[in-house]
Amino acid sequence: MLLKYFYDPALAQASYLVGCQKTGEAIVIDPGRDVEPYLEAAAAEGLRIVGAAETHIHADFVSGSRELADRVGATLYLSDEGPADWKYQFADRYSSRLLKNGDYFYAGKVRLGVLHTPGHTPESISFVLTDEGGGANEPMGIFTGDFVFVGSIGRPDLLETAAGVTGSAVLGAKQLYHSMRRFRELPEHLQVWPAHGAGSACGKGLGAIPSSTVGYEKRFNPALQVQDEQKFVDYILADQPETPFYFAVMKRVNKFGPELLRNLPVPAVLSPNELAHIAAEHLVIDTSAAADFAQAHVPRTINIPAASLVQWAGFLVNYDQPTFLLSEASDVRGILRSLRSIGIDQVGGYFDITAAGRAGLRTESYPSATPRELRTKIEQGAVTLLDVRSAVEFQEGHIAGARHRFLGRLPRDLSQVDRAKPVVVQCQGGGRSAIATSVLQRAGYEVTNMQGGYRAWTEAGLPTVAG
Repeated sequence: MLLKYFYDPALAQASYLVGCQKTGEAIVIDPGRDVEPYLEAAAAEGLRIVGAAETHIHADFVSGSRELADRVGATLYLSDEGPADWKYQFADRYSSRLLKNGDYFYAGKVRLGVLHTPGHTPESISFVLTDEGGGANEPMGIFTGDFVFVGSIGRPDLLETAAGVTGSAVLGAKQLYHSMRRFRELPEHLQVWPAHGAGSACGKGLGAIPSSTVGYEKRFNPALQVQDEQKFVDYILADQPETPFYFAVMKRVNKFGPELLRNLPVPAVLSPNELAHIAAEHLVIDTSAAADFAQAHVPRTINIPAASLVQWAGFLVNYDQPTFLLSEASDVRGILRSLRSIGIDQVGGYFDITAAGRAGLRTESYPSATPRELRTKIEQGAVTLLDVRSAVEFQEGHIAGARHRFLGRLPRDLSQVDRAKPVVVQCQGGGRSAIATSVLQRAGYEVTNMQGGYRAWTEAGLPTVAG
């Protein structure tokens, strides 16, 4: 048997290639949209990918299952659990098998048994692996998807927080409690292979270790220590990360089947002469480094550095309208891959940032200042201080007088930001506040970015408040 681990750090997303070397067959578990790494790895091992399996309808990235079905004729193994609203709507277009609790399927002589583990979503299933080709008659491990993570457990509130289904968070938490109890009954030696690691918004407090065991999680996973159902519900619904708005879009995309990559148009390079007009009408994202953008940028563009695109574009982009890019031409391919991984397919074109500079279009800048330089104005109320960190970070400690406006909601909350005074934006270290500064400047605010953010403020010994 071959088990190969793939990890996309931008999405904090894990997927797996399970292969049987005796038969040369392989299946990919929870594939991402870019399937080239799986195809290359399979070819290198002398395997052919014959299947793609999903633990649930993903909300945080575009699945690659349909892509594999189209590219190599992979059979789809998809959940048939949960109510009608949680059924895959594209499975009948391909060779597919819809799975219920207790079912099983094979990659060669590697057996994958289906365990219904609802809570994160109603249709969530886990796959229990037994290497029958290696002579085993007991399972080795379990692919838990977004059910159990290393050191955490999947959040049950996304249907409510992303799609607005009132009451579904509590119901999901109760289902998750019973799934958790079922997990605790599994053999302790089973390895646990989750679909996410640290940094994912699909749970709180995820560990950065790729895998674990049932026994270890039973002993040290905080969520698995709570035995009372109501206490578990209270625990799992408290202090979850902010839900990215695009999660609702991803659920719909993955339910009905994402567009195939070969059908997406290749964004054209646009003339610098068009840039000012398009920036006035549409969202243009400058993907350069924050320090470079602060020094000189094209008016009415916003700045999301390329390394942060996957984390923040889903919050800030309108999926129903075209988005344009301002970047180095050599970076466009990688940027498109990042955007398409979260379903941002409407890229209307891109501008070469070097050409824009030569054309003299980068005429705007914004100021930055240290905490000590800003302290007097903040304490005298001469400026509005916006803290754009998460709610949990803000509650743990903040600058007196700061108003909390989470970065991901900022474009929707602009009407609540006073235009009568200059604005100072602050996060933990300066990165998120740089993005927020560009959003506010585009909207016409007089704005300054705090260098080093809250960390620099506390390191300077300046006063803070908690709660």
